[in-house]
Amino acid sequence: MKEARKRETFKARKRRIREGFFLKYCNGKGIDIGYGGDLLTPNCDAWDLEEGDAQDMRDVMPESYDFVYSSHLLEHIPDVRLALKRWWALVKPGGYFILVVPHRDLYEKKKLLPSRWNSYHKHFFLPMRAELPDTVNLLGMLMYHLKDYEFVYAKVCDEGHTITDPECHSDGEYSIEVVLRKKK
Repeated sequence: MKEARKRETFKARKRRIREGFFLKYCNGKGIDIGYGGDLLTPNCDAWDLEEGDAQDMRDVMPESYDFVYSSHLLEHIPDVRLALKRWWALVKPGGYFILVVPHRDLYEKKKLLPSRWNSYHKHFFLPMRAELPDTVNLLGMLMYHLKDYEFVYAKVCDEGHTITDPECHSDGEYSIEVVLRKKK
């Protein structure tokens, strides 16, 4: 599981540099939840299995980070609503919440669990549409469960993605990336 997340953050690096992502959203002190051995930036604290349960992160003080980042972890979390609320609580006013999840149609290329590629996945995600029982409307969930935010962007990241055959694992990026800013 760690290696998969490490590759996903790495795959997005060149695109993010080109877009100015790090300069815009990764200033101050951050935390990389589910970092998988490859921190987003050197100014991040690392949180992974060794640090405890990422769903509730009990030992982390609220509003203690300028940016909170999680990539390819939410799909492994049993209660995504609880995790999102807790992760959002860690963001300081004026700070950024950066969430990256696999896009169901780019990664899974199917509608129902179990995942073809990762037996630990508990949910699939689409940006703006739920398809019960397994696919979550990511933006709808964020809008419903989080408060006091400014929507910065949500986009499908598919740079380098060329494999559409459902029997073959995808290449390149196959993610939904969302950035929210906590109101001051």
